[in-house]
This record gives sequence, structure tokens and C-alpha cells, in this order.
Amino acid sequence: MGNFRKAINHANISRFRLYLQAASFVLLIYGGYLAINIGDQLPTFGCIFSDLRGGSCYLYGFQHQMGSPWSSYLSGRGIGMLVGLLTFIGFFIVFNKAWCGFICPLGTIQDWLTGLRRKFGIRYSNYSEPVFQRLSKIKYILLALLILIPMAIGNSFFGLPKLDHDFGIPFCMICPGRTVFPLFSGDFSQLALDMSSITKMVFTTLGLLITGLFLAGSFIKKRFFCLFCPMSAFHYIFAKAALLRLSKDGSKCTRCGNCYRACDVGIRAIADDLDHKNIVKDDCMMCFKCVEMCPEEGCLEVKFLGLPIYESTEEGFFKRMQRLNNAK
Repeated sequence: MGNFRKAINHANISRFRLYLQAASFVLLIYGGYLAINIGDQLPTFGCIFSDLRGGSCYLYGFQHQMGSPWSSYLSGRGIGMLVGLLTFIGFFIVFNKAWCGFICPLGTIQDWLTGLRRKFGIRYSNYSEPVFQRLSKIKYILLALLILIPMAIGNSFFGLPKLDHDFGIPFCMICPGRTVFPLFSGDFSQLALDMSSITKMVFTTLGLLITGLFLAGSFIKKRFFCLFCPMSAFHYIFAKAALLRLSKDGSKCTRCGNCYRACDVGIRAIADDLDHKNIVKDDCMMCFKCVEMCPEEGCLEVKFLGLPIYESTEEGFFKRMQRLNNAK
């Protein structure tokens, strides 16, 4: 058992992550070819607008449900809404925010763009800490809007008319997944402006602009879109109940900064916080690069149901560095 644990701790988790990302991408984008559908309550992006998908994002149905009249919450429809939410939570608590780091197709595309940038020898940019803190609040604003806009219109708040289809899925209409995912199956229809109404014209125009920003931003900054992702904000609400944990023993930390430099999202607190054991922050995607790059014995540890499955070790760190140097 000790040898097995040692082999895991010495493993190249980034390579394993690369393979799992590729497999998840194929499943969520092309699973429909094999009649595979793992559900419509996934805590990751898998777009309803992609006909060949193997599963779809919970936010699509969630927005529709938020547009329901209050009376329906106490009916059979309300039970269905509750079941959908519990299914989403059930999926999430197993893997926590590792859905972002290992499974999300939008995250995978951003990592591919980072790899392309690296091949061209273009340096990436970092946010200063004050800018990082301000920008990271945007995802909570988007989460609030995707709930409140359908809810307000569906229940005639502020004298607004009853919900129509144009306002039913406000975030989906501007999400880059709606325009990017269908491209992988040869469907370019989502790149067109919808002129059938003013609302649709505005939403589709914003969607194209945000898609352009997503592609350009992801080429310049690692995991650019993740900082603004409302799904990540939704995750964080339930993160403390998850079975998969990332913990830190602050007494073993020398604040070398390796974890911060390895973090694709740029979370400084992972290096600076010596007090909290649970270090899954709202922007964390649980890619475990921080564990991989930590040279301190047992400082960072990944646990499932309280059982350690991967931890930082001095020997593992130097073995990975040796492999990296030999590959150059």
C-alpha cells in the first residue's frame, strides 16, 4: 500500500489531467453520436445548443425554472425543480470544483489556447492582486442576474411583462459555449445574428462579442473566462459539502510561492494563507497543480471522504522536475 501511495504522489498529475480533459471533451461534445447522455443537470458546461452533446449544463434549465410563476414552485413542477437542483448538487459534491479543472470543455479549450500561445513563445499576462479581487466579483453578479432576470419577468416584478422565450435564458445567449461548442460538430449557425426581435438581436450580438473576448483573452491569460464564470460562483455555494477536498497544513509551508506561480487562475491566497486548512477558494478549479509543484512534505493534500489520495512530497517534486528538465 505504501508503494502505491508513493507512486501516486510521484505521478505527473498534469499529464493525467490532460488525458481526462480530452476524454471529457469527447464525451460532452460528441457523446450523442453513441446515444450517450449523462444528464441535463451537470455542474459543468455542455451546451444544449450542440446537438451531439453527451450531457448539458444545469444553468440552461435552471434559468427556465427561475422564470416560472411563484405558484408553480408549490406544484408538481416545483418538485421537478427540486429534483433537478439536488441532482446538480449530487454530481457536484462528488468531485467538487474539479469539474472545472478536469472536465469542463470551456476550460479545456482555454488550456489548448494557452498551449498554442506557449508554442508561439508569447508571454501571458497576470492580474495585479487588486484587479484580481475586483474582477472575481463579476461571476457573482452574473449568477445573480441569470437568476433575477427570468424570475423578475416571469413574476411581473417592476411592472415588466410576463416572461417570453427571448428572456428565458439570458446567460446562455451570451455564453461562449453556445457559439463555440457547435463549431466542433460543423455547426456554424450560432455565429449568426438573430434579427427576429430586438431582444434576440442584442443578445446574439453580445454573445458574439463575448465569444471574441473569450478567445482573445484565453490566448493572453490562463483560464481567462474562469474568473467570470457564474457556474464557478454557483459551485462555491456548495463547495464545503463536497467529498473531494484540497487542504493545507500551514505549519509546513515555507511560502516559497511555487503554488501561486503554478496556479492558472492566479490565486495568491493559496500561498499566503497559513491559517485555513480548507483552501478551495471561489476561483479555484482544483487542477492540483499547486500540490504537484509544492516541495514541502505533506503541506498540500487532496482527500476524498477524509482519506488522502494525493499529497505534496519533496521526493515527488524533484522527480517531476527531473522529468520536466529531461523533456526539454
